[in-house]
Amino acid sequence: MRKKDSFLKKIRRIALAAGFLLLAFLCGLAFLPAPEGIPVLEYHMVADTSPEDGWAYNVPPEDFRDQLDYLREEGYTAISMLDYMKAKKGKAELPPRPVILTFDDGYESNYTTLLPILESYGMKATVYMVTNDIGLPGYLTWDELRDMQERGIEIGSHTANHQPLTEMDRSRQEEEMRLSKLLLEWNGIHTVFSFSYPNGAYDSGMPELLAQNGYLTAVTGDAGLNTFQTDPYLLQRINIPHPRFGRMEFRLRLFKAAVMTRLGIRQH
Repeated sequence: MRKKDSFLKKIRRIALAAGFLLLAFLCGLAFLPAPEGIPVLEYHMVADTSPEDGWAYNVPPEDFRDQLDYLREEGYTAISMLDYMKAKKGKAELPPRPVILTFDDGYESNYTTLLPILESYGMKATVYMVTNDIGLPGYLTWDELRDMQERGIEIGSHTANHQPLTEMDRSRQEEEMRLSKLLLEWNGIHTVFSFSYPNGAYDSGMPELLAQNGYLTAVTGDAGLNTFQTDPYLLQRINIPHPRFGRMEFRLRLFKAAVMTRLGIRQH
C-alpha cells in the first residue's frame, strides 16, 4: 500500500509540474506581442435553430452580436476577400486591424438574419455559395444573392455540389470549380474571385487549378492568421461553431489561431 501511495504521489507531482509548465508557456505566449496577421472567421449560419436544423454550425443572433461587439472593442474592421487581394497587390490599403467574416454554404438566414445585423454594425462579409443549392428550401435564392451583393456582401464559390474535392480526380475537381463560378456569374453575380474548399480539405494541385479558373483566393479549414506572405489559395480560417461558453470561447478560438501562427503549425 505504501508503494502504491508513493507511486501516486509521484504521478501527482509530475502532473502538477506539467500543469505549471503548460501554464507558464501559455502565459509567456500571452505576454508576447500578438503575431501579425489577418483573422478569417469561418461561420455557416446565424439564426435561432434547433439541433436537427444544424445546431453545431449555427451561431444564435445574440451570440453573433456579442462577437461583433468584441471585434469592434478590439479595434477590428471587417473587410472582404477582394479587399485583401487588392491590398496584397498594392491597389488599396487595409485598416490597422482587419478581419474577414466568411459564411459557407449559403443558408437563407444569411439574408434574413445575418445581413441586417451586419448592416447595423457597418460590417461586410464574404458568403461562399454551393451553386446547385441556390433556391432550394432553406438556402439563398438568386434574387437574395444579387441583393446581398448590392448591399456590400462579396459572393464566392463553395463548389457546385459540396462534395469532397480530395476524393475526386483532377478533371472533376476542375469541373466543380469552373461550373460553380460560371453559374454564379451567368446569373448576375459580379466576377467571383474567392473559393472555399468543401470541409476545408485540399491537396497540393488545387491552388494551380483555381488560378487557371480565374480565382484569386481560397480558404481552408486550417486554423491560423494570414499575411500578404500567406499563399492566397491556402488562407487559414478560425472555425466559429455553435458557442457553448459565450465570449470566452470566442476569444479562446482567436487565441488558438494566434498560437498556431506563432508556432508555425498548420493542421492540414
